[in-house]
Order: sequence, then structure tokens, then C-alpha cells
Amino acid sequence: MENFMRSRRNFLQKGAFAATSVLMAGKISARNVSDSRIRTEEVKPSCLDYGRSFICNTGQYNAVRLWIESRTTIIDTTTGKSIEYLQCGSCKSEDTFGANGTKHLFFEDNYDFLPIFGDDQVLVFRRHVDIRDSYRIIRSTAKMWGSNPMIRKVNPPVITELATWEQMRDATAAGIPIVTTTEIENTDTGLKAIIECPCKTMNISHVKKMYQTDNGPVALPDLSKRYDPQISSLSLAFIAFNKADAADFVVEAPTPVKVNGNEVIKVHHYSRLLSFPAKNKVLALGKV
Repeated sequence: MENFMRSRRNFLQKGAFAATSVLMAGKISARNVSDSRIRTEEVKPSCLDYGRSFICNTGQYNAVRLWIESRTTIIDTTTGKSIEYLQCGSCKSEDTFGANGTKHLFFEDNYDFLPIFGDDQVLVFRRHVDIRDSYRIIRSTAKMWGSNPMIRKVNPPVITELATWEQMRDATAAGIPIVTTTEIENTDTGLKAIIECPCKTMNISHVKKMYQTDNGPVALPDLSKRYDPQISSLSLAFIAFNKADAADFVVEAPTPVKVNGNEVIKVHHYSRLLSFPAKNKVLALGKV
């Protein structure tokens, strides 16, 4: 009986330890699964639905609604601070609410008009037929179209990262909206930027099994130095890439127009070419 009781105690102790070990293993496994899910959620891709995202201004004379065309986030890696800049769609110079709505609503000396919002400021680009001092103007948001604009940023319910050429091919052919993100960084200044835009043009080569984006305009920051205010670091550019680790930009800049080798005028034109190491992602707003 004593041997039996000792054996039973040993069994219960070992069994309890084994059971506890199993339970602890279960807890560790569950915690690992939970942690894994958390990590997955943290790196889950996100972007705007650009077909439904707008800045609705609050001015009394003109509460203009502007379509958000791209988003650039500049991150100070030394402090963790980030500022988001929303580049809006371009329009033409107009006599707003003028002429009783009948004719001559556009100014004769016309220009392209494009605003970028961020940090309670607006950077406005006015592109005339020739180069003028009014090309870049920074004003407070309140002085442009009223303070505290309603920024309506809509996130799509489903986002699928397109990791292969086949996925990009299929999403392109299916007409699924696509958004791209490009991350660039300057380690000397400690500045990083994430540029996000709708993919309006996607090239697909069935022969080469390659893709290539060509989109814009976007707000491209100069990360080579620190600007005050930071919004003044932004320029208008188009972006192209066909692989995950590099991006090319063509930036709007003063560009000479030559006739028979002689410069006759300078205009603002997309002419300055830049290339950067980058981290590119292609996102489909739906299932592929």
C-alpha cells in the first residue's frame, strides 16, 4: 500500500507538472499567436481611397471642396514627429462667382492652380505661361479658405498588397483601384518621407513580365536639409518605378525653352530628373 501511495503521489506530481507544462505551453503558444497577430496588424498596409477623400473648407465666401490627389508624410526619425501634407487636384484660375455665371469665368492671363495643405498652412503653386515670383506662395489655412477645414480621409475596407507581377497584372486587368506608396530617407538629416498616390497609370508587359508605374503629381520633399517652415521643402513631381527598391522622379523646375539653340524664355516644366533608393508598395483597394 505504501508503495502504491508513493507511486500514486509521484504520478499525481508528475502528472500535475506535465499538465501544468502543457497548459503553460498552451499559454505560451496562445501568447505567441496573439503577439503574431498584433505584429501582423501593425504592419498591415493602409492608404486612402482617393476617389472619396476631400478637403472641405469653411470659408464664408467660398467653402471650396478640393479633391485629395496625393499624401506625403515627413517623419523626423530623431524625434518620431511626423507631419502629413495633402496635395490637392489642380484647377485653372477663375473669376469665382463672377460674371453672374454667364461667361468669362476664366481669367485671360490664365494659370494652373494647385494647393498643398499641412501643419495649418497651404503651399500654393501658380504656374503661368512664363516664370513669375507668384509660382510658390505659403499662407495660413485660415487666410486661404477659412480655419479648421473638414478633412475627409476615407480608408478602403479592403486593401491587398500586390507582391507579385501576376497579382499586379490581374488587378490591373480587373480594373481594381490601385494605390502606391514610396518611402525615401536621408540618414544624414534624419528625415524620412512616405509618398502615397493613386495609381492612375500602370504599365504591364506580358512579354517581359514587368510592371511600371507612372503617376503624379505628388508632393516630393527635399530631405537633404531641414526647412522652416517644412512645407517649403515640397516640390511637384511625377513618380515612376518598376521594382521594390528604387524610384525615379521628374520634378517641376525652371526650364529654358530654346529655338535654334538660343534660349527665348523659361517656363516651369517637369524636367529635373532624380533617382532615389526607396521602399515601394503597390496596394489594391479590393481582393485580387
